[in-house]
Amino acid sequence: MEYKQLGNTGLLVSRLCLGTMTFSDGGGIYAHIGNVGQAGADELVNAAINAGINFFDTADIYSDGQSEQTLGQSFRNLDLARGDVVLATKGYMRTGPGRNSIGASRKHIVEAVEASLKRLGTDYIDLYQIHQSDSITPIEETLRALDDLVRHGKVRYTGCSNWPVWKIATAFGASERLNLARFETVQAYYSLAGRDVEREMIPLLDHQRGGLLVWSPLAGGLLSGKYDRNNQTPQGARRSGFDFPIVDKERAWNIIDALRPVAQAHETSIARVALAWLLSRQAVTSVIVGAKRLDQLEDNLAAADLKLSDDDLAKLDAVSQLPPEYPGWMVDTQGADRLGPLDLWKNARTTASPQS
Repeated sequence: MEYKQLGNTGLLVSRLCLGTMTFSDGGGIYAHIGNVGQAGADELVNAAINAGINFFDTADIYSDGQSEQTLGQSFRNLDLARGDVVLATKGYMRTGPGRNSIGASRKHIVEAVEASLKRLGTDYIDLYQIHQSDSITPIEETLRALDDLVRHGKVRYTGCSNWPVWKIATAFGASERLNLARFETVQAYYSLAGRDVEREMIPLLDHQRGGLLVWSPLAGGLLSGKYDRNNQTPQGARRSGFDFPIVDKERAWNIIDALRPVAQAHETSIARVALAWLLSRQAVTSVIVGAKRLDQLEDNLAAADLKLSDDDLAKLDAVSQLPPEYPGWMVDTQGADRLGPLDLWKNARTTASPQS
C-alpha cells in the first residue's frame, strides 16, 4: 500500500480508504447500498488494516449515525490503537426535525461534531468534512466554527464535500485572510465515467496543494463489471434500484467496452482496472472504496498493486475524455501561443550544459 500526504499537511493516508456507507441497517436508501452488521464490519475493517489501509471514512447521515457507531465499535473490537487509524467523518445533513438540525451553521456543526464523537467513541476526529454546500450560512461562520473545533482539539483537519469550485476557492481565500484552519481536502465524485472535476476543481486543488478524496470511483457500481450495453439492469445490482450518481450511459458503455480488453490482458476485473486508473492520477490523494462482502473488498484492494501501462492509460483516457466546454476550449486555443515558447525555454534550460 502506498501513502500520500493529506492535502498540505504532514499526515499520511493510504491511497485506498475504506468507506463505510454499507455499515447500516439497510433502511431507506441504504436498502440499495448495504446492510453490513457489526460482525461483517469487523471483517471488512480487519481486511483493510491487513492490506495497509489506515484511512476510514464515514458520515453522520449514513443510516442515521449507525455507520459511525459500527465503525467505532469495530476499532474497539479489533483492539486498534486510535493513533494508528485516520478517521474521517462528515456533517451537514439533517439529523433531526428542528429548523436548525441541518446545515453548516456554527450551531449545527458543533452539535454534529459532539454527536459524532459520542457515536464513534473517540475524543477527536482526524478529518471533519462539511458534507454539502450551505446556501445561507456565510462561509466565514462555517470556517470560524471549524477553526474553534481544531483549536479545542476535537478536530485535527477540515475539508468539504460536494461544494462548487467557486465556493471552495472563496473558502481558501477567507481562511488565509482570517488566519483560520483551511480545508485540506475536497471529497468529490470522480470516475472514468465522470471526469468533471478535471475542468476546474483539480486545477484549483493543484494550485492550493489541496487533497482530492474520491467517492463512488466505480460510478455507483456501473464500472463494477456487472453492467454493459447488453446488460443495463442486472438483477440485484445496486444501480438497478438506485440509479446514482448521474452518468451519461452511452458514454459509459463505450468506456466499459474499452475496459474489458484491458482487464482481460491483465487477467483481472474491470472494477480493478477502473480503480487503478484513478490511482494513476497525480491529483488523487485517496480513493474511497466500499463493500458489502469480503470478496468485493479484496478485489478492490488488489487495485493498489495493479500498474497499467502507458498504452492502457492512453486508451482509457481517450474513450473517457470530457467533451470540450467553454471557457476551457477558449483558454486552450488562446493559450497555445503563450505556452509554446515557455515549453521551448524549459527544454533548453533542461538540456543545456552546465557551462552554457
